Amino acid sequence: MNTQQYLNFGDFLQKKRTERQITLRKMAEMIGITAPYLTDIEKDRRNPPEMEKLETISNILILSDEEKTTMFDLAGKRRNSVAPDLPDYIMERDYVSAALRTARDLDASEEDWHKFVEELKQRKG
Repeated sequence: MNTQQYLNFGDFLQKKRTERQITLRKMAEMIGITAPYLTDIEKDRRNPPEMEKLETISNILILSDEEKTTMFDLAGKRRNSVAPDLPDYIMERDYVSAALRTARDLDASEEDWHKFVEELKQRKG
């Protein structure tokens, strides 16, 4: 996750939209929202849209997997919530909740989590 180079979700969205040379009005139209609503999102006056519209935004902006993850993380932070691509995964798998609670109870460090993620990636090959 590389959210540090962006101030917030709105900043991320505005920079990516500008990089793709899409006007605010055109982007709003493509997402299916009004231009003033999109302006409010980009100015951090409104929360990011729901998951369906985030997927639409990702497709419009042709985001890489890393950029999409950053977008989801920033959307979650703005809402003071878990990134919107994770709740279904967590809720559908009891073992994920158990793993998170265990990590919390043991006060797992960032290094512990990095090791865990690397181990999982190695298994996938």
